[in-house]
Amino acid sequence: MQNIDIYLHFNGNSEQAFSFYRSVFGGEFIAAQRYRDMPGGDKMKAEDQEKMMHIAMNITPHTTLMGTDMLLKKDDDLKVGNNFHICIQAEDEKEANKLFQALSEDGKIEMPMNKTFWGAYFGMCQDKFGLFWMINFTFTQTQKI
Repeated sequence: MQNIDIYLHFNGNSEQAFSFYRSVFGGEFIAAQRYRDMPGGDKMKAEDQEKMMHIAMNITPHTTLMGTDMLLKKDDDLKVGNNFHICIQAEDEKEANKLFQALSEDGKIEMPMNKTFWGAYFGMCQDKFGLFWMINFTFTQTQKI
């Protein structure tokens, strides 16, 4: 594994939260993408287009704090306990698959491992103890997506 990072979920206020975290930890945002910037984002509701799809900042040389504004359905309940994922940065696709298989066994697959539009091999699951995981392997420029 390369790193284990924290991915926080917000109900529309991730930008404000991350401005606060920047005042606490210092540093700059290394990513800030709105839903309007993703493929098909222009077809979303205007209010959702302005929300943060992904925001990130380094809080130590080896730890990244990341977040998103969740696009909640009417019956979704975002609360402390289900508002984060532990994100593992894998060394390669093989390790990503191995970790995903082990963590999702007897749990729930939220998003199967797959190549993404942002240049990664990525999946999300909930383990049998109820914890949420993201497994990510970022392709280099020379690797095919």
